[in-house]
Amino acid sequence: MNASHADELLLRSDADGVATLTLNRPLARNALSTGLMGAIQAELAAIGKDASVRTVVIAANGPAFCAGHDLREVRANPGRAAYEALFAQCSDMMLAITRLPQPVIARVHGTASAAGCQLVATCDLAVALRMAHFATPGVNIGLFCSTPMVALSRNMGRKQTMEMLLTGEMLAADDACAAGLVNRVVAGEEDLDDQIETWCAHISSKSPLTLKIGKEAFYRQLDMKLEDAYGYASRVMVENMMTRDAGEGIDAFLEKRTPEWTGE
Repeated sequence: MNASHADELLLRSDADGVATLTLNRPLARNALSTGLMGAIQAELAAIGKDASVRTVVIAANGPAFCAGHDLREVRANPGRAAYEALFAQCSDMMLAITRLPQPVIARVHGTASAAGCQLVATCDLAVALRMAHFATPGVNIGLFCSTPMVALSRNMGRKQTMEMLLTGEMLAADDACAAGLVNRVVAGEEDLDDQIETWCAHISSKSPLTLKIGKEAFYRQLDMKLEDAYGYASRVMVENMMTRDAGEGIDAFLEKRTPEWTGE
């Protein structure tokens, strides 16, 4: 890592329509301090307005992906107001990921625990090294991982989620994949990057407007009753059909040519 970047909490690099945000607190196992969360929020806000960015990758430096909240920072400022502000900020950051127009991919090379595990669960896609592990160990220190529970329970089955929350034990990457927490498990760092490159290439070939419409609809319909979800999704389909990109995509398919997206 460049020495000039050593003190930056978050690094951003852009290439070929991919914005990579790298957590950069390796000595603290990339714990989510208020400063780091603020940096992530600021970059997500900027990316959301940047049409040149087609996908976002969240990565990390050091041996761990993310150890959750910075417990030293938490205990340095005890009190209800500080705790409320902390968890509100974390929730806002997670919501910013789901509300971002572009798909977000977690690149998990090491352990993701507590709010770090929540971060993985919140991303739209996730690929992990086989050596990576996942945990919600708050119960071990008298602090149930209630906010990570929100994201985990929307990715995994109830019994699997509760086992993690109640025991605090580590979940191996292969088991996390089987449970639905991550999409792929790979052997090495090169494979990790290859999988992300493949996803980004596929995503970049699609209409950005269509992806924005679809991502928003996906998260909105999750908690609706079945009938309401179908009604909402049908309305979204109609609006999507009225876009120029949908017409172009269908025509291109019928004419056996590559579509030309305009984002309209």
